[in-house]
Amino acid sequence: MSSGSAMEHTDQAEHNQQAGQPANDQRSLRQALGCFATGVTVVTTQFEGQDYGMTCSSFNAVSLDPALVLWSLQQACGSRDAYLGGGGYTVSVLSAKQAALAMHFARGSQEERFAAIATEQAPSGRIIVRDCVAWFDCDLHQVVTAGDHDILLGNVQAYECAQGEGLIFERSRFGTLKAAA
Repeated sequence: MSSGSAMEHTDQAEHNQQAGQPANDQRSLRQALGCFATGVTVVTTQFEGQDYGMTCSSFNAVSLDPALVLWSLQQACGSRDAYLGGGGYTVSVLSAKQAALAMHFARGSQEERFAAIATEQAPSGRIIVRDCVAWFDCDLHQVVTAGDHDILLGNVQAYECAQGEGLIFERSRFGTLKAAA
């Protein structure tokens, strides 16, 4: 390889890094978004007499006054009608010791997800995952359609916070936050 070819290759690599990836490359975009560490939650609702629950890493605070939170739900999700029609949801923020529980709520039927796990009831009657580090019981405030997801804004009606370290998800792995030196 001539030095001119190597130089062109280096210049092209620098150009690609500066230009970035095209936003329509979903696999690459998902990988890049995975660099952003998030907390891990289980979001539950009740609809037509049945409990629904799923693992979620898109939970976020919106406002303190009024107390609003949000999370994103894929429109193709099989339990979408339950979350939109349930009138509200409860978010359990998982502890660092609950990675297996996060995986448990990511698959299987709704009945299987709630089988053999310790739960409590929120003031609304919805399920709280026991031993979580915090929970938020919310009335559904607004649904915003955004691309292939719905953003569910919730008005926090009750909440509780406990001691312990929260579960973190980054680059498709569970972990914990290490204190900065």
